[in-house]
Amino acid sequence: MGAILKQCRSGLPMTTFHDDLRQLAGAACQHGAGSPQRQRYLTELIRQVQAQLWRDRNPYYQDALQLTWIFLCQNLCEGRTGAPYDPSRAGVVTWLNTYLKYRLKDLENAARTERNRYVSDSVGDGPSVLDSLAARPDIPPILERVQEWVENNATELRRIHVTGHPEINCYVMILRRLPPETPWQVLETEFGVSFKTLESFYRRQCRSRLREFGRREGHLSP
Repeated sequence: MGAILKQCRSGLPMTTFHDDLRQLAGAACQHGAGSPQRQRYLTELIRQVQAQLWRDRNPYYQDALQLTWIFLCQNLCEGRTGAPYDPSRAGVVTWLNTYLKYRLKDLENAARTERNRYVSDSVGDGPSVLDSLAARPDIPPILERVQEWVENNATELRRIHVTGHPEINCYVMILRRLPPETPWQVLETEFGVSFKTLESFYRRQCRSRLREFGRREGHLSP
């Protein structure tokens, strides 16, 4: 193990570098999932790869990058969420860059769809809290007031959660969905629960309480 890691840190030419990444990937897969040996190889693989990955200033890039690291750990050997890595088809960097670019597009599309749906919902249900603020510049910044309300009611909001998932509660979800909103697909990967379940829970349990807060504050009509 030590010889492989030492070789991969030695600053070799690019062709040899990619060969060494394949060697690291193969070595990782010789050990069981979750084992210290595999974790050590995966850590070194990520360290070597990250400097070579495609970069972008897109606001969703970091979310896409985190999804890419999760994808690497889940699919390098076993193929838990997709086909396992095949070194005969592509180098590790090419394999991950392809995934990274697709996930970035997915996040952009999801955010665009969510914005459009939010506008549509606001038209159908009346003005949203944030829209109401734009028409009333004399009131305090709504985001600060919402965050203050969430923190003051943290205990109560944490009690309201997805069945069997106390970590997915209204306290967490409201904060994660405040601008800039965390995309549903990112939350789905993070919590291991479908985005439809998360969205439904947020709409039924969390957004209704947020709207009630807005009415009490005078930002929404009774």
